[in-house]
Amino acid sequence: MKVREENEKPVACEPFWKQKENVKVYISAILLVISWLSALQYGEGQMLPKIGYAAAILIGGYSLFIKGFKNLSRLNFDMNTLMTVAILGAAVIGEWGEGATVVILFAISEALERYSMDKARQSIESLMDIAPKEALIRIGDLEMMVNVEDVQVGAIMIVKPGQKIAMDGTVTKGISTINQASITGESVPVTKTINDKVFAGTLNEEGLLEVKVTKRAEDTTLAKIIHLVEEAQAERAPSQAFVDKFARYYTPAVIVLALLIAVVPPLLFEGDWSKWIYQGLAVLVVGCPCALVVSTPVAVVTAVGNAAKNGVLIKGGIYLEEAGALKIIAFDKTGTLTKGVPVVTEVMTYGGDENELLIIAAALEKRSQHPLASAIMRKAEEIGLNLSDIPVEDFQSITGKGVMAKINKELYYIGSPNLFKDLHKTNIGSTIRKQIARMQREGKTVMVLGTEKEILSLIAVADEIRESSKEVIRKLHLIGIEKTIMLTGDNQRTAEAVGKEIGVSDIKADLLPEDKLNFIKELRKNHQSVAMVGDGVNDAPALAASTVGVAMGGAGTDTALETANIALMSGDLNKLHYTITLSRKALTIIKQNIIFSLAIKTMALLLVIPGWLTLWIAIFADMGATLIVTFNSLLLLKVR
Repeated sequence: MKVREENEKPVACEPFWKQKENVKVYISAILLVISWLSALQYGEGQMLPKIGYAAAILIGGYSLFIKGFKNLSRLNFDMNTLMTVAILGAAVIGEWGEGATVVILFAISEALERYSMDKARQSIESLMDIAPKEALIRIGDLEMMVNVEDVQVGAIMIVKPGQKIAMDGTVTKGISTINQASITGESVPVTKTINDKVFAGTLNEEGLLEVKVTKRAEDTTLAKIIHLVEEAQAERAPSQAFVDKFARYYTPAVIVLALLIAVVPPLLFEGDWSKWIYQGLAVLVVGCPCALVVSTPVAVVTAVGNAAKNGVLIKGGIYLEEAGALKIIAFDKTGTLTKGVPVVTEVMTYGGDENELLIIAAALEKRSQHPLASAIMRKAEEIGLNLSDIPVEDFQSITGKGVMAKINKELYYIGSPNLFKDLHKTNIGSTIRKQIARMQREGKTVMVLGTEKEILSLIAVADEIRESSKEVIRKLHLIGIEKTIMLTGDNQRTAEAVGKEIGVSDIKADLLPEDKLNFIKELRKNHQSVAMVGDGVNDAPALAASTVGVAMGGAGTDTALETANIALMSGDLNKLHYTITLSRKALTIIKQNIIFSLAIKTMALLLVIPGWLTLWIAIFADMGATLIVTFNSLLLLKVR
């Protein structure tokens, strides 16, 4: 283990204004001003201004020329090639001042572009900085600070109040509230106690915690988020692929056009060579596709970074754009629209004390393997009922219907209403039948408690609907989602009760996992763009088959992070509305950027017809367009 050195200091990031590329711009700008002043005093044709302009061109355009000549030798015509030819051409025809100005303005536009891209990536840099680089580890009776890279799985980490958690792990001692906003985007702190998961980069607000480390530093949820977001920001979106393909044809076309403008008027119409070569060089500059090239990547980087800060992991530009084009969204019911944990919602008694009957029901279910048994036991625990003193004898499971056992020498049954129909000793009264029918219509599962002689109690159990589900579905319909479909393995009656309360437009019930997969495939065949929202575990096949797979509760769930295209880290459905809003805004901005970039180029090129295009206008059009599309993209940082 590497224990912290006292004199060890963090490496500071170099400020933007001190970066090497930007220092060259300052020197070139100073040389340009000095040369311009000397030209005013001694005249443009003198040697001193020319030397100053040439020095400004070489210092400011050094890296540009290296790239330009390399590309020229490979016949690869990009913006660096265009600018290199234009600047050297300006020097050849004696326009030293304008050539130097073009170099500096181009260098300034590149510097501002770097600045805006850096700003867009700050969301990821801030993610990298939120997890401590060291953890307080207990080794025997000693506690020491250890680099997180050296902390092994199974180590016991001490987290004091007000400290950030350095590693993913499970609480082994203590209780506290944890602010998980950095991972899940949740604004409200979450209470954590023994056996609860905690994540690296989250803040321990109140109590002292002992945490058993479950993942190495490179495998933490935070590390995976950072890695996936960096990959997403590097991935090309469909609109970027269009821009790249367009630029492959556009750039050579600009060079041919510039060549024709430079030679055709002098050769065929006795035009002035100097004037038309100058116009051709100006066309090269204005035709430089800087703004077009940055129009998409800045928007994608900004949107993906913003989403990560707000607890939504988008795995690439393609999914960002696909989410913005969605019209149909399918939801798994259990664990997505509902909480996924059955709870007792209603108890009706027909003789005897409610708590006494609930104790009997819980004592019977304690020995049952039925999924709903836990709901009755939790209800008994919540109201403080003691099950340990209840003697249960001759316990027996009745397959598919319920259980039976003797308590205090009385034989009790608990199970479905069909169990009591089959006993043949109890006639279910019309009042009880109506109550059972009502509960089932409301989407509840009814458990009946009784003896061979009578029904004692009805216990309704249901999977609670998430508080946000109804409002999110309403918002999705408001923003133009045409269909919201609930997919569930529940029976049709239960599904309709839940679906009606939530407000989904379509309901598909009695589905097995393979049925969900086939349904998503059918939707894609008919509608092309379909999202599937699920918990990322049992819904993995359907998530993978959809256009956009959205996993709920990605924090700590490796399956969700790996399977889904988008992960809502906190499991908060409200983030789905935010994600679609962000995606649509990103699509709008990308389209605006592309259209504006092409329009400004076209307008500037039209100035060639009357011969009004100058290098000054050309570079300002190019630089201005680049800055406008860049800052337009940064508006995505404001989407909340």
